[in-house]
Amino acid sequence: MMLSSNGAPSGRIFQINTSSGGVPKLPQPQGEINALGILGDEHRDTEHHGGVERALCLFALERILALQAEGHPIYPGAIGENLTLVGLDWSVMVLGVRLRLGKEVLVEITRYTAPCSNLTDYFIDGDFSRVSQKAHPGWSRVYVRVLQPGSIRVGDPVEVVTD
Repeated sequence: MMLSSNGAPSGRIFQINTSSGGVPKLPQPQGEINALGILGDEHRDTEHHGGVERALCLFALERILALQAEGHPIYPGAIGENLTLVGLDWSVMVLGVRLRLGKEVLVEITRYTAPCSNLTDYFIDGDFSRVSQKAHPGWSRVYVRVLQPGSIRVGDPVEVVTD
């Protein structure tokens, strides 16, 4: 984990992912973030995905690499995260935490993302519960609401906002 100049935990955007609906989401070099997420990203199931409280889905590259080490055929974007982040302590990504993405975007974690059967291809024996917060606390993707929209790029800093 890295620290910002003010001592707050920080990391960076490893990958930005979008799709025309469903998984996997594919890498993009940049994105425009508004209250509903990344422009151009679509959701096949709007009952369970998207909306203001689930504008973006975030996950950690370190968790993906650990899952790969367990033998799961997962990769960045495979399980639907919009932003694959690197360098943050994922165990502190809990409800209410705010993150600054790049220079402009501010988001707040609103909920843990419940995995579904659309993810079976990315897990040994289809066991997508491996990224369930209930079954494996600290291994879930998280949803965020956008508090301040703007532009992001791959490589932009990500900082936990502590004030």
